[in-house]
Amino acid sequence: MAAHRKPRSAPLGRPAARTAATLALASAATATLFEGSGHADPTGPRRTPAQVRTEVDRLYQEAEVATERYNGAKERADAAGVSYDRLRDEAARRTERLNTARQSLGAVAAAQYRSGGLDPALQLALTADPDDYLERAALAQKAGDRQAAAVTAVRREIAGLAQLRAESADRLTALRGHEAELRRQKATVLDKLAAARRLLARLTAEERARYEAAVAARATPATAGTSGTAAGGGAAARADRSSGARGTGAGSGATPASASAPAAGRASAALSFARAQLGKPYVWGATGPSAYDCSGLTQAAWRAAGVSLPRTTYTQINAGRRVSRSELAPGDLVFFYSGISHVGLYIGGGQMIHAPRPGAPVRIAPIDEMPFAGATRVA
Repeated sequence: MAAHRKPRSAPLGRPAARTAATLALASAATATLFEGSGHADPTGPRRTPAQVRTEVDRLYQEAEVATERYNGAKERADAAGVSYDRLRDEAARRTERLNTARQSLGAVAAAQYRSGGLDPALQLALTADPDDYLERAALAQKAGDRQAAAVTAVRREIAGLAQLRAESADRLTALRGHEAELRRQKATVLDKLAAARRLLARLTAEERARYEAAVAARATPATAGTSGTAAGGGAAARADRSSGARGTGAGSGATPASASAPAAGRASAALSFARAQLGKPYVWGATGPSAYDCSGLTQAAWRAAGVSLPRTTYTQINAGRRVSRSELAPGDLVFFYSGISHVGLYIGGGQMIHAPRPGAPVRIAPIDEMPFAGATRVA
């Protein structure tokens, strides 16, 4: 019964609390990313704005790789935590059954003790009523059967409990390993973002403006005027929606033959959700509803369409049928970089909706802006 269960402390905080803490920390890191004095750092070699842009791009890409590894470790840690809790609950239930079986066995033993435990032949010789004895002997046989069943039940519960405890120990070891991996990947992400922040802080105000203009120019004409922050996101989102509806082909290179085909069914629902997120900030490790990282956005979009995607880019690419670039259709997942570290949602016309990186909100951009690695059709 639940009343017999001893209180236990969970090895991890509840998922909601962990998610809130992750988002709070990630948001703080992102918020400080573009803080800087605007003055040159007197230490270290002086870089040109173009060199800074190249180095910052590299740091952001490495941070995204670490982010996806963090997302994978978090998914595994959450699953291990749930499994560990389940095993502990089952162990508690088995302990209750073991105690009940032991009590039943003890009651049988006590009854035998009270009966004196005489040899059956001697009891028959001493009794004045053989018929009465035989009746009682039959009852005793039944009691013996119950005793044997009680002993078997005790043994079964002891063996099951030992197995559960061994499984719980293994799961706890795995859980601690996933938590350690979480800490390592979190430190890597924060280190990369801090290095990018230091580089940007060495730019003058004029150089920073040119840098941000160059970053914005990578997006579609409709999004090029955004500031790269959540501020002004509403106007940018409206412009992006308009641009996406027109399906412009800016920067798309060879446009797939199917690019102009309208999305249908679940793909249409996923795209509608993604469009509603335009202008929301990128926050590493975030899955919405107020912020996203790249795989968090695609996962949330397809969840809104009734499809459950795995959490990371390198697992999402295997969540459907692979399609070539020439076969792309609205709703397909498009992946980038050799390590499959970035993902977007294809909308047609050589463009996608994606969560780019810290400081750049969810927006529409050409798929040519990053090295294309593959595509998957979910439904």
